[in-house]
Amino acid sequence: MAAPKFTPVDPTDAPRYYESPDHVPASWTPDRPGEIAGFQPHGERLGSPGPDQGFAIKIANSLRPKLHLQPGENEDDVVRGCLGVALRRASMFSRAPVVHDLTIAFTVWGYFADAPPRELIDLRMTLFEGLRHVGHHYTESRVVVDHVPAETLRKTPAQVEAAFPAEWRSLLGL
Repeated sequence: MAAPKFTPVDPTDAPRYYESPDHVPASWTPDRPGEIAGFQPHGERLGSPGPDQGFAIKIANSLRPKLHLQPGENEDDVVRGCLGVALRRASMFSRAPVVHDLTIAFTVWGYFADAPPRELIDLRMTLFEGLRHVGHHYTESRVVVDHVPAETLRKTPAQVEAAFPAEWRSLLGL
């Protein structure tokens, strides 16, 4: 290990140099029971895993002032429901969530619109109610996520904004 110049060194000491260890371990292989070979499996109740998903909460909290809620809607329910949609979109592209994922999620459900269609309001009030209770409503939050088809999630935020509110039913796969 290097030492500062002012450290006293005995001139008769032999300089140290790198030596290989006596034992070199074998290379790592994915042979543990929990390892997944290949891509993440898809199926009922498996969700949409991806990297750094917790960052979506920070992004969603920064967008809370833009939300337009109706009387009787809970902001935490809205954020929890739309988080799942945004995380599904991010995982489709094999990346961490970004603001565009949440923008699309809030837009398709009409939370960025001043006056969304009444039918959409009724639908989302039914689907989003109580989602804030983490752990108790996973199945219900999956229903919200599964309402948004993959074709919608592949669109850009500008395309979704242009289609909403005229085509809100197709954006939600209805």
